[in-house]
Amino acid sequence: MLSKNPPLSRLKTFTRQYPNQFWLMFAGMLLSTMGTSMIWPFLMIYVSSKLDQPLVVAASLFSINSLVSLGAAFIAGPIADRVGRKGVLVVSLIGNGMIYLLMGQASSVLHFAVLMFFWGIFNPLYRVGGDAMVADLVEPRQRPDAYALLRMSNNAGIAIGPAIGGFIATSSYSIAFICAAAGLTGYGLLLLFFAHETLPASPADRPKSRQPFEGYGTVFHDKQFITAVIAFTFAQMASVSVWVLMSVYAKTNYGLPESRYGLIAATNAIMVIFFQLAVTQRTKRHSPLLVMAGGTAIYAVASGSVSFPTGFWGFWICMVVMTIGELMLVPTSSTYAANLAPADMRGRYMSIYSLSWGIASGIASPLGGFLNDAINPQAIWYGAATMGSIGMVIFLMLWRKQPRAETLVNLTTE
Repeated sequence: MLSKNPPLSRLKTFTRQYPNQFWLMFAGMLLSTMGTSMIWPFLMIYVSSKLDQPLVVAASLFSINSLVSLGAAFIAGPIADRVGRKGVLVVSLIGNGMIYLLMGQASSVLHFAVLMFFWGIFNPLYRVGGDAMVADLVEPRQRPDAYALLRMSNNAGIAIGPAIGGFIATSSYSIAFICAAAGLTGYGLLLLFFAHETLPASPADRPKSRQPFEGYGTVFHDKQFITAVIAFTFAQMASVSVWVLMSVYAKTNYGLPESRYGLIAATNAIMVIFFQLAVTQRTKRHSPLLVMAGGTAIYAVASGSVSFPTGFWGFWICMVVMTIGELMLVPTSSTYAANLAPADMRGRYMSIYSLSWGIASGIASPLGGFLNDAINPQAIWYGAATMGSIGMVIFLMLWRKQPRAETLVNLTTE
């Protein structure tokens, strides 16, 4: 007897659980990440080779990006809550596309510094607007899976991009930068012409304050949320160290070329594509703070372990271990932040949440460069493991003190 529910029918049933605009974001994420991941895993190598300066100088340029992104995230939150999510996303994507295009022509510290400044303005806008739009589109119980699906799309692009980009970058970084710009701009145009605004239309859900920065006081008085953001920032320091510094560390000290390192980055993406939904189905049954503590502990182990290998397979294993922590931590933290945010303040909450990446990058990159130049290359990973361990401890302390976390579990699983 033929099945009454063939695979195609099940697929249609699954896709109908989410709005069409969510799937537009899913497709756009794939397009843009495929382009950007052809270059960003090798960006530190590119900048270091162009400047011919100590690693700490190149790493410090990324701090400009991070510092500016802190201010930009504060601005993005009120704009997303007052003007709308769509405009913030379009400006971010097209602006970032132009930055990648110009970065392929940069050749001096000043040029890179200026581009990092503007990159810091555009980059956090997408994270704030995108996270808020998903929270608008998707009911709380479906948010863990929705954020997991977007991560799968993101990593499908990463699975393709670095593997191709590593070979392209070996012969022409300019082509890789053009691909990144095209992917970002293409996604921006998709949203511009096909997406609708998701800002809550009900007056009860709209911001009531007239001052653009009014309302952040409420966010900063939410001790549970702010403590979780601090813990997540320490976790991200371990992750940033691996993503930003491991490629240049492996090439400089052990001669690992971009073409082979691209396969390491692609491994991370492939694991997310095949395992993220299955892991999320399990982790959302447990306290989010315990899940985040476990993921951060794995980050600490993975980043510290980078100090041991000397060849491709050793670095590959470190990435596999870190990805296991990432599968647990990232969708859980996004859902946790979104569920804590009132509807009229989602932009502000997600803007503060998005600061974790900027702060982590602003500290971890130059700190790693300093440890490399002042002590030895392996010291980068001792520092990263320490940061991850601190994040784990903060998550555990918050779990013991905040029963509200259990309420969030019920909200997403009932």
